[in-house]
Amino acid sequence: MITVSNVSVNFNGSNLFSNVNLKFTPGNCYGIIGANGAGKSTFLKVLCGELEPSTGEVVIPPEVRLSVLKQDHFAYDQYTVLDTVIMGNERLYQIMQEKDALYSKPDFSEEDGVLASELEAEFAELDGWEAESDASKLIQGLGLSEDLLYSNMGSLTGNEKVKVLLAQALFGSPDIVMMDEPTNHLDIAAISWLEDFLIDYEGTVIVVSHDRHFLNNVCTHTVDIDYTKIKMYVGNYEFWYESSQMIQRMIKQQNKKNEEKAKELQSFIERFSANKSKSKQATSRKKLLEKLTIEELPASSRRYPFIGFDMDREAGKDILSVSGISKTIDGVKVLNNVSFILNKGDKVAFVGENEIAITTLFKILMEEIEPDEGTFKWGVSTTQSYFPSDNSVYFNDHTESILDWMRQYSKDTTETYLRGFLGRMLFSGDDVYKPVNVLSGGEKVRCMFSRMMLFGSNVLVLDQPTNHLDLESITAVNNGLCNFKGNVLFTSHDHEFIQTVANRIIEITEDGVIDRMCTYDEYLEKKIPGSKIC
Repeated sequence: MITVSNVSVNFNGSNLFSNVNLKFTPGNCYGIIGANGAGKSTFLKVLCGELEPSTGEVVIPPEVRLSVLKQDHFAYDQYTVLDTVIMGNERLYQIMQEKDALYSKPDFSEEDGVLASELEAEFAELDGWEAESDASKLIQGLGLSEDLLYSNMGSLTGNEKVKVLLAQALFGSPDIVMMDEPTNHLDIAAISWLEDFLIDYEGTVIVVSHDRHFLNNVCTHTVDIDYTKIKMYVGNYEFWYESSQMIQRMIKQQNKKNEEKAKELQSFIERFSANKSKSKQATSRKKLLEKLTIEELPASSRRYPFIGFDMDREAGKDILSVSGISKTIDGVKVLNNVSFILNKGDKVAFVGENEIAITTLFKILMEEIEPDEGTFKWGVSTTQSYFPSDNSVYFNDHTESILDWMRQYSKDTTETYLRGFLGRMLFSGDDVYKPVNVLSGGEKVRCMFSRMMLFGSNVLVLDQPTNHLDLESITAVNNGLCNFKGNVLFTSHDHEFIQTVANRIIEITEDGVIDRMCTYDEYLEKKIPGSKIC
């Protein structure tokens, strides 16, 4: 149980959020959502005690054990994987250290014996004898080998460290688990395992995530941070989203009806207020008009950019043919005999354990690098737009404003047109004069999408397009690609994104490709038999 009472957080004289009163209870999973900068991670820090609120308090009973997913991937480099996981239960790890120190003493006294027996009793109560087995189960569940248990954290890759730190947060069945973006850098199987683990978890889980599929699968409640207010709703992200959209539509419809009624009443009053026979009716309608209110839509910090791709021309039947492409980078063969034919209307999600392989393939197709072997050919009627995973070359050495940066890609270079276009992409007022080299990750991504929309291409190639975006922008990109009539080649970590956009899955393997005309969920069912796909 976590009780939040009258909590406010103030930065530089302005409230990030204020007067928050919430309760988090066992057996539930709470997904924290909000626009970029709304304060999701800050609120999580307040809940776990890392950050003191400006007003109010957060109460966690003293007997309740709290576990937080660590973000520093280098903090445990001097420890073994086993020790790092067990550190998830601080008291258990402390007892183990104290026991080892006692038993290694050359002059073991009677007092030491008493202390050792007390420690052994507490050790048993905390399931210390099962600690190694439990740690092994967690890391194996996340897709790591049991052989890594006694390896130093410093020898692991970044993705392996992420999994170990996640195992640390889950170790020992803590009463409360708090996680900020737990699915980042996890593979498909690990995410599936984590979802199953949390669904069956009996404690309290509080999570910040941009992964809509993950939020939908595991969350029983949604905690929405919007314009200094934090509200809790029963249901997962999809339920919250559909409900909020429905409420917005209902308010708009009611307002439209009220406006029409008001016009009708005003017209009657103007026509008959001077007519004696109608004066009573006019007076009654005037009173009714005074009571009629136009309800304001609830204020929201959420803003949805407009993402829509129009083709200047429709492509013919021939789209893309790839034959036997291979590529070696730094002595490692990342592509081996990759072959496929892209059909008109195909929206292909490229998946695989080696992300570098997919990025390399996209760079070859966009003629940024050449293959060692093999060929590819675009249809003569095709035009391509590319969204690279690394967009730094477009911004780092550029000091021009957003407005001038966009002007170089637009057929219509007038400020009126460009301002209108950028406004739809959430760049308004003086924002358009910001130098592009100081933009945030999300702002750069929105600029790249603006650039792509101006080209009018009939083939889109996108390498991790949802990175750096908030849920609102991800939804906008998602809808834009679903509505696009041309071809799409893309890769993404976002399950919902792949499921709703792709009609074909191509897995890049060490020996070529596995090509399937199916949805992402159907692909996963074959890839991970028995996985709980919702």
